Amino acid sequence: MGEKATLLRERENKLTFIVNSKANRSDVKKAVEDLYDVGVLKTNIMWTTEGKKKAHVRLSPEYNAEEIASHFGVL
Repeated sequence: MGEKATLLRERENKLTFIVNSKANRSDVKKAVEDLYDVGVLKTNIMWTTEGKKKAHVRLSPEYNAEEIASHFGVL
């Protein structure tokens, strides 16, 4: 995604996703937990300047965002 997503992943154990415009926080949390078999502490959703919906998902401490990202090819 970008430098900010990388910093969030490294420093705050967060993953960043572009999500469906109709998705809400609980939809995103459930999808991430089901797809990646992780625990989610918090989900922040915002609209980008390009009109896309973006979610920052903070993982539980027992899961590492760097490892999860490497499994789906970010690293």
